[in-house]
Amino acid sequence: MLLYVDSNFASPYALVAFVSLIEKGLTFDVKPLELFANAQHESTFASTSITQRVPTLVHDGFALSESSAICEYIDESFAGTRLYPTDLRERARARQIQAWVRSDLMPIREERPTFVVFCGARRPALSAQATEATQKLFAAASQLLDGRTEHLFGQWSIADVDLAMMLQRLVVHGDGVPQKLVDYANRQWRRPSVQQWINHARPPLTEY
Repeated sequence: MLLYVDSNFASPYALVAFVSLIEKGLTFDVKPLELFANAQHESTFASTSITQRVPTLVHDGFALSESSAICEYIDESFAGTRLYPTDLRERARARQIQAWVRSDLMPIREERPTFVVFCGARRPALSAQATEATQKLFAAASQLLDGRTEHLFGQWSIADVDLAMMLQRLVVHGDGVPQKLVDYANRQWRRPSVQQWINHARPPLTEY
C-alpha cells in the first residue's frame, strides 16, 4: 500500500488519509511529491491519480484520490479502529463536517494556511472577512460538540481530526479561540496517530 502526500507534510487532506491508515494499524509506504515543482502533473503520477492530486492511495493496483473518499474506503476495507460513527445519522454528520471544512471558511484557509500549523509561518492579523469566518467556525464547532469536550460523537472519529485541523490554524497562530475549542483541538492533536504526522521532518521554512 502506498500513500502519496505533499513533500512538506502540510496538507490537511494528506493528514487525515495518513491518520486513517495509522489508526487501522496498516503497513504502508509514503511517497512525498514536490507540489511546488508540479510533480503531481508528471506523467508517472498523472497516470496513477485520475485527479493528479494528493493524497492518493494505491492499494492492490487501485488508485484513489480525494481524502474523504480515501477515509471511507479505508474504513470499509479494513478492520480496526472505526473511522466513522456506527450510527447512521452521526456518520452522515461526520461526512458533513468533512465536506464543510473542505468547501467553506475560505478566508481562514487563505489567511491561516497549514504552513502556520506545521512550519511555523506567521501571517498578518485576520481580515474582517476572516474574522467573520472564525465566528461561523466557532459557532458551528460549539453546536457540533454540544457540550462534549473530547470528541464530536462520544468517541473518536476522523471528523475530529478535520475539525481540529481547521481550529489549529488559529490556535497555533495565537488568534483568539474560545478555550473550550482550544482544549478540544489540542486533545485531538495529542492523539498518537496525529503526532506521527506532526513529527515528520519538513524542509526549512522559506516563503510560506
